[in-house]
Amino acid sequence: MTKAKPLQKKDDTRDKVLRSITKFAETLIKSIERGEFPEVAIPARTTSNIEYNPQLRQYVLGERKIVRTARNIKHLRPLAQLSWMAMFASQLIRSRKTSTLRDAFYNALGYEVDFEDQQESDEAVTELETIIGTVREDFNIYPEERSSVFGPLTIEYDVPGYEGRRLDLTTIPDGAMIGPAMTTAKFVKTSAKQVFVVEKGAIYQRFLEENVPSKYKAIVVHTAGQAPRATRKFIRRLNTELGLPVYIFTDADPWGMHIASVIVFGSALSAHVRELNVPDAVWAGLWASDITKYKLPAMKFNDEDIRRVAELEKDPRYLSDPWKREISNFKKLQKKAELEALSRYGLEYIVSDYLPEKLAELTKS
Repeated sequence: MTKAKPLQKKDDTRDKVLRSITKFAETLIKSIERGEFPEVAIPARTTSNIEYNPQLRQYVLGERKIVRTARNIKHLRPLAQLSWMAMFASQLIRSRKTSTLRDAFYNALGYEVDFEDQQESDEAVTELETIIGTVREDFNIYPEERSSVFGPLTIEYDVPGYEGRRLDLTTIPDGAMIGPAMTTAKFVKTSAKQVFVVEKGAIYQRFLEENVPSKYKAIVVHTAGQAPRATRKFIRRLNTELGLPVYIFTDADPWGMHIASVIVFGSALSAHVRELNVPDAVWAGLWASDITKYKLPAMKFNDEDIRRVAELEKDPRYLSDPWKREISNFKKLQKKAELEALSRYGLEYIVSDYLPEKLAELTKS
């Protein structure tokens, strides 16, 4: 009986999503039957339309919406694309099949739906999420997963065909992929005391080679750049369900800073999704100030870096420290450095020196 509950919950979610998609379609059809131009109001997913919700402890979408109407010839194409994506999602749910974002794009081309590229297709998926009030995973569309995890944690799967199967995350040398099945798996047991989230693959491998999971009793998560939603949800569960503190390590540049802030505060593009962020996670570095402190090899900012820092300075998520302080340091230095820059002192330095020093510094503050 216990194992049947997750399946029942998934069936309930499936039915709810189907009803929402059907309601969306009926709204368009009824407008046409009344001789009116169909239209849809879509929440604006911009940094100017996000606000902090103290109860949820994350940034959520504000009230501003964009109205897309068939009355405007420029809106016809995206409205048709959105309608097709709703149909495709409905088919996936009814047939109990899954698709990646890439699959969805190519399937659309097979129906001669005029998506210019996958980015435009992905945008239609996200708009559908905001309209029907659920996440793409609930209508069986997933991104290509690329993140991985290694550490002292045993999980138990609950997906059909694998119910009850367990996996010790220290048994796969390169770490296990964080996909939908792992995201929903039960946490059985762990001896971990903390979680280290790293942006770069080279640093992830260095942490494993230097036995960080054992030495620091840590679960190490590799985001491979911006953390996918499944990975952010997994990190949140490690924090909320196991009570493990989370430390994030990124490059010392505006892009790395943003990778960290999305994990902590949530992203503007996903502000319609709840419980993806980790409010108590700590951005541990590299900071702009670390470039000076550790005398790291650094590269000069290019025009894109300068523009990105200016954008972040206006973003409401960066109004407190360390974000505000480090933006100021970036503007003064006009330089950036990668995590690998710490290797100038030897391959082991990031684990033997930088990591304990940084943890001690953060613990005191």
